[in-house]
Formats: sequence, structure tokens, C-alpha cells
Amino acid sequence: MSIPNWQKSSYSGNASNCVEVAAPSGEAVLIRESEEPLVQVATNPAALMRFIRFVRTGAAGK
Repeated sequence: MSIPNWQKSSYSGNASNCVEVAAPSGEAVLIRESEEPLVQVATNPAALMRFIRFVRTGAAGK
């Protein structure tokens, strides 16, 4: 198993509390909160893109 290369959200700037994403393989995407790095959520790229579109449309806040 490879060590994930975590990338911080560009919306976080220099903040220490941010969302980080890693893609250790083409089939999985890992998401974590930087303040709780051991808590990770695994999903696939298609599901992550659906979630991002949902949030961007504002539907998540309704």
C-alpha cells in the first residue's frame, strides 16, 4: 500500500483547519480533515465529483 500524497484545498489558504484529498490509486479518493488526520473517508472519483457538483449548486444548503 502506498503512502497517500495529501493535497490541501485551495480554499483553505494558510489555515491549519482544512480539507485534504489524496488519490493513492485511480480507483479511490481519500478525504480527511487536517485537524483529524487519522479519520479518513474513502470514495471513488465519480462519487466525489457528484458531491462537489451538489455543493457548488447550493443544493446542500437548502
